[in-house]
Amino acid sequence: MTARSKSAHREPLVRIVKRGDISTRKAWCIRALAALGAVLTGALLILALGHNPGPVYGQMIIGALGSKTALTETIKKAIPLLGAAIAIAPAFKMKFWNIGAEGQIMAGAIAASYFALFHGQSLPRPVLLLVMMAAALAAGALWGVIPALFKARWGTNETLFTLMLNYIILGFERYLQNGPWKKPSSGGFPKIAMFGESAKLPRLFGVHIGWIFVLVLVVAMTVYLYRSKHGYEIAVVGESEPTARYAGMNVARIIIRTMLLSGAIAGLVGFLQVSGANYTLTENTAGGIGFTAITVAWLAKLNPVVMVFIASLLAILQKGSGRIQTEFLIPASAAEVLTGIILFFMLGCEFFINYRLILRPGKERKHG
Repeated sequence: MTARSKSAHREPLVRIVKRGDISTRKAWCIRALAALGAVLTGALLILALGHNPGPVYGQMIIGALGSKTALTETIKKAIPLLGAAIAIAPAFKMKFWNIGAEGQIMAGAIAASYFALFHGQSLPRPVLLLVMMAAALAAGALWGVIPALFKARWGTNETLFTLMLNYIILGFERYLQNGPWKKPSSGGFPKIAMFGESAKLPRLFGVHIGWIFVLVLVVAMTVYLYRSKHGYEIAVVGESEPTARYAGMNVARIIIRTMLLSGAIAGLVGFLQVSGANYTLTENTAGGIGFTAITVAWLAKLNPVVMVFIASLLAILQKGSGRIQTEFLIPASAAEVLTGIILFFMLGCEFFINYRLILRPGKERKHG
């Protein structure tokens, strides 16, 4: 046999094979090893920056949970993350890769801000907040259904479509901020006016009541995905569109309906951001929430209940990284790298739970 023939039949050094069933104990052992690996790798980075890892990790926890104020800020960060993760869950379960939650959040925020800015004095507070919320739901749903219509009618790539829509709505917000909605007294600085008190969400236990909204959404989405006919149809379409069609399901209608829901929930998150957290509209209103929510949803395997814990963990990391920047003068970029290392190990462990690596034997088989 020629050298070329032997090379053609040579087995790869490493093969990736999907696992069968894996025990819960083994899965959690893999996760524990990943957590240990994240801590140790992060410690190496901290040492390279000239700091003791123990106090740095301790300050991350204290900065996120060590006081009532810190805990409140952490919860405020977790609310939009959880809401956006719930928003993309039905689309992802349908294998419609909605990368546009960022834009749908912004669309909802813009719609809510319009009524806050221009009708805040003419409507009673309860009516104003309800109108703002309804406008945000409608705007988010509209921004979400556009790629769904194109996907259902012409089979366009939803990943690119939803991603591009993010930049379009962000450009529109910048136009408003620099033009018709610019605060007259801001001088040359492009800034939108702060909302009046009537446009601000009330607080409960020190946090705006958006946390109640998202917890209700957790229960509602769990029931919707796992106990309803619509949820069953979403799962079937996600597994196989031909099978769904064979079973008599209207796939186009299911895609459109699901993205209306997904976009509406993302729009609601935009309302919570401007009315409960920021009290105005800026180009950072979404602030990467829609993209980070993908990590939350993926790690939770689209389970809304698990998303509560994942979103909380990411909020703790984000708030804690801000603390170590001020306490130890660690650059923001280094703090983000530390957070990224932890996320990398969290995501990586899921790979090893679902797949295993097979190394090539020391001696290759002979081919006659």
